Amino acid sequence: MSVNKEERLKQLNRIQYEVTQNNGTEPPFQNEYWNHREEGIYVDIVSGKPLFSSLDKFDAHCGWPSFTKPINEGEIEENLDTSHGMIRTEVRSKTADSHLGHVFPDGPGPNGLRYCINSAALRFIPKDDLEKEGYGKYAGLFEKGKKDSKKN
Repeated sequence: MSVNKEERLKQLNRIQYEVTQNNGTEPPFQNEYWNHREEGIYVDIVSGKPLFSSLDKFDAHCGWPSFTKPINEGEIEENLDTSHGMIRTEVRSKTADSHLGHVFPDGPGPNGLRYCINSAALRFIPKDDLEKEGYGKYAGLFEKGKKDSKKN
């Protein structure tokens, strides 16, 4: 059953609403996913669209979940953010227009990016629940990871 955006926004708690709708930022090291290590995917809390995979998550020691790349680049929009006297690149979800966080050019991996994302903008879908939650097509990401680790 699909829930429209207005209905979903009513279900958000105060910090989820502040982050996604008012470009807020949750406190570092005091959020749900900053130190989360379970395998699965992270989806936009408003639209449910897949955003990031745990396979691309790393500890950036910044207090927020950080990823090297989005799971679907078409669902991410980047905008210039000059708020708070800084020049940064804001990351928003395309479908719901949710503020997610920022992307910085100081990450590991081949593209050197760090997507620093607010936990309040995300909902986590565990690997074992992907099929029942309607994200079965992403289960293959974790099967490939198992095969690759067996080669080493």
